[in-house]
Formats: sequence, structure tokens, C-alpha cells
Amino acid sequence: MVWVVTGGTKGLGRSLVMALVNEGHTVVAMGRDASALAELHDGERIHAVHVDLADPEAIASAATEVLALPPVAASGVSGLLHNAGDVAPVGAMSALDDAAWARALQVNLVGVQQLTRGLWTGLVAGRARVVTISSGASLRPIHGWSAYCASKAALDMWTRSLAVEGQVHGITAVAVAPGIVDTGMQQAIRDAGPEGFPAHPDFVGYHENGDLVAPDVVAERLLPVLLDVDGFGSGERFDVRNL
Repeated sequence: MVWVVTGGTKGLGRSLVMALVNEGHTVVAMGRDASALAELHDGERIHAVHVDLADPEAIASAATEVLALPPVAASGVSGLLHNAGDVAPVGAMSALDDAAWARALQVNLVGVQQLTRGLWTGLVAGRARVVTISSGASLRPIHGWSAYCASKAALDMWTRSLAVEGQVHGITAVAVAPGIVDTGMQQAIRDAGPEGFPAHPDFVGYHENGDLVAPDVVAERLLPVLLDVDGFGSGERFDVRNL
């Protein structure tokens, strides 16, 4: 079975790449960091493909590259994990740059649609499981996170829509919230500062109090959602903390 994982070079994405490999799967790790991709790539169990989800042309090119990989050409894509995402820009929506706000929607939502469409023939061939990484921010507004909250809420509905439309093709789709994970995104949240972001001290406190969970731990908890199609039904949203 071949899994495609975006944001696969660091944090939770990298942990999930390794967890899937350890389960015997072949993984296509996608990301922006060329050196990290080169480190992961072995041409057998892990194939590295460069992509920037902010660039639609790069997405189309990367999708073509994935479909041409021998294991994908042979059996299709059995799993697609949309892990990549960006919390920026952080700040009051009245003060945010329009281009930065639009970029967040492109990376967190539009790019997901574009990559999925680009890989569609492989997904159909593999009767794929598609998993999107959700967030508590998809369920409640957070002052200063307008782009992230809006894009994640939309991503949840996109996932439910894919579950409906994919059914005829044997494609299942689920969303999963990973909790507060000790990744670069949490560092970016702390680095954003308190201006236009009243909850900033809370996120600093999560780090100082040891409340963040290691990516490898979260990956192990999340793995059944990826692999147990019958146990975790299509169209649903799950929270790793409740598993």
C-alpha cells in the first residue's frame, strides 16, 4: 500500500511517515524542505516529492510526479494524508495583510483540493483513504486566528463532501484533530507574540507546563484512524485525545 503524506519532513508529518513505514507501507513524503526530503528519500520505502501548497502550478507538477512513481503507477494511492498547514497570519483580522490571509486559505484548504484533484486517478485506482488534519480551531473562533479557524472549519466540511462524493469510487475520508502537539507550529504560535492574539499566554503556558505531546506519541494514536477504515467511518471527525 502506498501513502502520500504532505508536510512529511518534520513534526507530526515526519512521525506519521515513519509510523506508516514501520507498518510496512510505502510512503511518498511531500514538503518544501529540499534537504529534509533528500534525507528521507531512499527510493524504496520512502519517496520524496517537493511541493509548495502555496503554488498551484507546483501542486500540479508534484501530483504528476507522484502518479509516475513506480509503486503508484502499479497500484494507485491507497492513502492520502493532508498534514501540511500553516497557522499564519496571526493577528486581528482588521489589521492583517490580504495576501497573507489568502495564502493561508490556499495552503490549508485550496491546495488540499488541488492536490487531491491532481492525484484523483491514483486515489480511485487505490480506493484511497483520505485523512485531513483538523484542529479545535475548526470548532470555535480564536481571536487572532481568523484565517486558520476559517480554513480548518472549511476543511472539515470539504472532508465530509469528499466522503459523499468518493463513496462511489471506494474512497473514504475522515478528519482528525491531533491535539496540542510539540511541533514547529506551536513554536510559531509562541513566536507570534500577544499583539492581536489575547490567548498567547495560554500557548506559552502549554509549553512551559509540559502540556505539549510529542509527535511520535500522537502519530501512534492517530495511526488506527488512517488504517482502520471500518472502525473509523467515512465522513466523521475524530479527536486523537478521545481515542
